[in-house]
Amino acid sequence: MNQQHFDKMKNGNGFIAALDQSGGSTPKALAAYGVPEDSYSGEDEMFKLVHDMRTRIITSPAFNSDKILGAILFEQTMDREIKGQYTADYLAEKGIVPFLKIDKGLADKENGVQLMKPIHDLDDTLRRANERNIFGTKERSVIHEPNEKGVQDVVKQQFEVAEKVMDAGLVPIIEPEVDINSSDKEKSEAMLLGEIHKHLDGLRDDQNVMLKLTIPTKADTYKPLVDHPRVVRVVALSGGYSRDDANEKLKENHGLIASFSRALVTDVSADQSDEAFDKTLQEAVDSIYDASVNKK
Repeated sequence: MNQQHFDKMKNGNGFIAALDQSGGSTPKALAAYGVPEDSYSGEDEMFKLVHDMRTRIITSPAFNSDKILGAILFEQTMDREIKGQYTADYLAEKGIVPFLKIDKGLADKENGVQLMKPIHDLDDTLRRANERNIFGTKERSVIHEPNEKGVQDVVKQQFEVAEKVMDAGLVPIIEPEVDINSSDKEKSEAMLLGEIHKHLDGLRDDQNVMLKLTIPTKADTYKPLVDHPRVVRVVALSGGYSRDDANEKLKENHGLIASFSRALVTDVSADQSDEAFDKTLQEAVDSIYDASVNKK
């Protein structure tokens, strides 16, 4: 594990950029960027275009370590280059900590939740992540309703994967997202808090995780997790909230910093000049940074 990266994630001021759209979400990400599906054919061309988009974001002067602590990458992004360097190495040179999304998507809904699909190549992925100088990983599941068994299953699976990640010398970001349209979001969050805390208490002193959680309905619900000795950082996903809404909700939660995806890049587009693109991205970075470090 890179101790310098660990210290930055533990103590630094800023937020994590989520640039890890993959598979089915890639066409949506490109469409939002102004590249419609009928402008490319086949996956190879699609993934080249999305890498071009991410390259433009990452190489922008607005995307720097003054306000961005880390970036979460899709597997293909990890294996591609930016200006002659593998993406993680380019980020690290800019002072930004690289993470890798490792889940393979969501299983069908059962007991009010969606578990992760099996990650059959996990050992190989973690080996390659180490070769590419990745610091940590991220894996996502979704809680739709406060079903006790479902929430228990989500957290159990997340920590089982996290154990393998930690054994490989990487720091896992555990992401049990609570759907913002949940029938009883606050109750789901209370259940999730209890389950996560139980599993954190079972970790050894040399094991450390990060958590990526939906901004809670009740402010500071997750403060006990922020303060837990086995937690490096608790970060928040935007979860479908607009950037303005996500920022305002985030400001109410002490110790929580952003890890936004759509809310970060929603206003940048392929047809913007470099000047307009950089200015738009800078405005987004500034507002998310402000919400991450300035609390009400």
